[in-house]
This record gives sequence, C-alpha cells and structure tokens, in this order.
Amino acid sequence: MQKQKLLIGKKRLSGMKRNILFYIIILILLSAAQCRKENAAPAMNPSIIPALHSDSLKTFLALGDSYTIGQSINATERFPDQTARLLSTNGITMAQPKYIAMTGWTTDNLAGAINLQMPAGNYDVVTLLIGVNDQYQRHDTAGYRERFTNLLKTGISLAGNRPSHVFVLSIPDYSVTPFANNTDTAFIRMQIDLFNMINQQITVQETCNYLYITALTREAKYDLSLLATDGLHPSGKEYGIWAALLAPLMSNVLR
Repeated sequence: MQKQKLLIGKKRLSGMKRNILFYIIILILLSAAQCRKENAAPAMNPSIIPALHSDSLKTFLALGDSYTIGQSINATERFPDQTARLLSTNGITMAQPKYIAMTGWTTDNLAGAINLQMPAGNYDVVTLLIGVNDQYQRHDTAGYRERFTNLLKTGISLAGNRPSHVFVLSIPDYSVTPFANNTDTAFIRMQIDLFNMINQQITVQETCNYLYITALTREAKYDLSLLATDGLHPSGKEYGIWAALLAPLMSNVLR
C-alpha cells in the first residue's frame, strides 16, 4: 500500500514537472515571437515611399546652315556642342544636340528639311541661325523677312510653344575673311547688317532671345585664329566665344 502511494506521488510529481516544462517552453516561444515583432522593420506605407531622384536630360535642337553644323571643324567644336558641354559642367545635364543644318542652306532649304524630317516637338532649347546664304545668293529682303518669320514660329512650336526657350543668333560677317578678298566687302557688310536688322526685329516681336555675335566675328579681320582652315567659317575658338555667351542665357530658362 505504501509502495503504491509512493508510486502515485512520483507519477504526479513527474506530471507536474512536464506541465511546468510545457509552460516554460510556451513562455519562451511567446517571448521570442514578441521580440521578433518589436524588432521587425515597420511596414512601408506606399503613400510615403520616396521617389527615386533622376535628372532628365535636357534636349537641344540646332537649326541653321554651315555656321550651325560647323563647316571645316570637328563636330565637338560646333557652338551647340560647346554650349551643351558648358551647361552640363554647370549642373544642367544636356543630351547631345540634334542638328537640322547643312552648309549652303538658305531659309527655304532649312524649311524644307524641317518639313521632311518632321522632328518631334517640345525641345528644351532651340537655336536658329540662318540667312547668310539668302544674302550671298542675293535673295530679296522682303522674302527673307517672311521666310525667317515662318522658321522662327516653327522653332517656337518645336520648343513646346515657349518663345523664351528659342535663341536666335545673328548672321556672322564674312566680309572680313580671306574668302571675301577682291569682293565688295562694304556691300557685304551693309547687306549682313540689313538681314540682321530683319531677323532681330522678328525675334523681338516673337519675344524670343536674340544673341548678337556679328561684331565678334569681325574680329577675324585681325585674328585669323578665329577662322577655320578654309578661311571663311569660324574656328572652334570663335564658336567657343559664342557658347560662353549663349550658355548663361539658356541656363536661365533650364533651371
């Protein structure tokens, strides 16, 4: 009888130990779960996820003739290319400029090329430099006025209908170059001034930007380093001067 009671007591004690051990295990598991919950990273609310920052490239369309495409110089020396690099150096990331320009083009040629290529609009900046071949081929100024007006309006459209994003450059004066030796340089100079007066009036009327670089190009009479090897077109050095003036103007509308 005594042995039986001891046996029952041992069984109860053993059961109690198992129960205590069971509860201890449960408590450990609950504690671990709570710890994991408290240390877990909070769930991200989609409405406050910060957007990844990515500066988009600014686009540049250059319209013109030999002075834009950079006859007789390297492509990297063109004034649009140099301007884009200056802007990028100053924190405005520029895409490679797109060109619709060719040596010898008149306003008619440029208009035809634009219609043929049908460039997509909404460029961040657009430059227009055209007219020297109209003058050289003795096109009348009244016709130039009309054609230049249409080209400038096209440029505005290609700049997303933002006149302040369009930049017209005046026509360089080639009368000071070796190419013009033995010609009526006074007449050429007078004609260049007349064509520039027209394109400046139209540019102001359309509230676009106008950069007068003609006086700068006349310095080539005394400094041949401002001319390309062909003795007619500007050198990369000359285009760099233009770019240094153009870049700050563009920066004002791109920032």
